[in-house]
Amino acid sequence: MIVIVDERETVSDGYASWFDREGVSATGLCPLDFDNWVDTVSDPDIRAVEAFLLGDCRERQSLSRKIKGRSGAAIIAMNENRSLEETLELFAAGVDDVVRKPIHVREILARIEAIRRRAKQCAGEGAEAGELRVFFDGRDPEVGGEALPLPRRERRILEYLVTNRGRRVTKSQIYNSVYGLFGEGIEENVVESHISKLRKRLRHRLGHDPIDSQRYLGYRLICQ
Repeated sequence: MIVIVDERETVSDGYASWFDREGVSATGLCPLDFDNWVDTVSDPDIRAVEAFLLGDCRERQSLSRKIKGRSGAAIIAMNENRSLEETLELFAAGVDDVVRKPIHVREILARIEAIRRRAKQCAGEGAEAGELRVFFDGRDPEVGGEALPLPRRERRILEYLVTNRGRRVTKSQIYNSVYGLFGEGIEENVVESHISKLRKRLRHRLGHDPIDSQRYLGYRLICQ
């Protein structure tokens, strides 16, 4: 999930809608609500956030420092005007990248993936688990080097499982990653349906089921 922070609701909601069209869960918050949320959100919930986009707000430097104290997710600041002084201040506050609006959400996703690669000191593109290779820029995953077309929700679930390979994740964590912490009108049990369909597709291509599930404990990708 991606969280957009901006004083203008039209901006935050607009970007959230554009991300949704790319199959990426996103939500917009005003600076005050976001500040309170970062102070009170649980560790599992904030770990479900893949990136933070800081738009127009006076508190960007302080918010960036607060985010760094709770999360290792990418922080990208979006500026409307060029300002070297402000850009340097944002980097000093812990922002990972500064971009100028307007910017396409696909470029933002590519930048998020680049930040993730640098953080993991990974020279390759995407992430791998056995024969599986996933990307974070909207492309379908690959199995044995061949593309595996997936509906966007299943693709997002697979990306989350690969990112957390070796660790068991709960249905709630997957739901938060795919639909967002603030999703409304969508039952959490829909995750089970998506995972069931994903497992069938993967079993068909891999010849085995790579997702281990334990009742009450959650799911774990067992590809090595």
